[in-house]
Amino acid sequence: MQRATKSQKESLSGWRLKTHEIIFEAETPEGKVFDLLLIACIVGSLICVALESVEAIAAQYGPVLLALERGFTILFTVEYLLRLWSVVRPLRYATSFFGIVDLLAVLPTYLNTLLPGTRYFLVIRSLRLLRVFRVLKLARYMDESHLLVQALSASRIKISVFFFTVLNLIFIISALMYVVEGSEHGFTSIPTSMYWTVVTLTTVGYGDISPQTPLGKGLAMMVMLLGYSIIAVPTGIVTAEMALASSEGRSSTKSCPACGVDGHEPDSRFCRVCGTSLA
Repeated sequence: MQRATKSQKESLSGWRLKTHEIIFEAETPEGKVFDLLLIACIVGSLICVALESVEAIAAQYGPVLLALERGFTILFTVEYLLRLWSVVRPLRYATSFFGIVDLLAVLPTYLNTLLPGTRYFLVIRSLRLLRVFRVLKLARYMDESHLLVQALSASRIKISVFFFTVLNLIFIISALMYVVEGSEHGFTSIPTSMYWTVVTLTTVGYGDISPQTPLGKGLAMMVMLLGYSIIAVPTGIVTAEMALASSEGRSSTKSCPACGVDGHEPDSRFCRVCGTSLA
């Protein structure tokens, strides 16, 4: 892992270092107050967007809600720029998960001038509420969130292979139902049969299309029973990975001053992503 250079360490000092501690670290009193105010603003902006979609409320309080929403957008824009300014590698943070979410949280308001209606995509701000785990600083919540991400990442290959197998199975069953039932019973094409197969396999069962022949009903029974086992497989994969991740130890909440990535081990000296010193 590459060590941070001397210039990188010196570049994050003074007001930039203080801003980084307030914005990215929730251990300090200032950081915790900042995150709590940020979460309150996020909730407030989501409420404004939701109320504005109600015609009766929008007709009476539309200008007020619009002004509030624009005010929240300005605050979030300033916050986003401060986040970029307070890290050594702004591009790395901008391309991270939270960096992209922070940008998408303000972009719809500016795009609304060109594409009316895009403002309602501001609901993506709800993803920013994930920072509540940093504010709580309760080890069990923080650790479990990291364990879940680690388990999902570790099981992605197994789940991908599983879903690829399921897709092949869906296509085969759909083709069989199309041949057995035919257009007269609602199975007008293989894609339509695939819709029925997915609905039945996931045990949703809308009932808008149903087999009528004895052979079709028998095949439907097999698909229904198969659905229970298919639902259990990815659950078992993720559960096994979570147990493995839990046995390997729990992570801390130390944040990198360069790229903002957290979740490092308690004895970590350098960032696992960019190599910057965590001292």
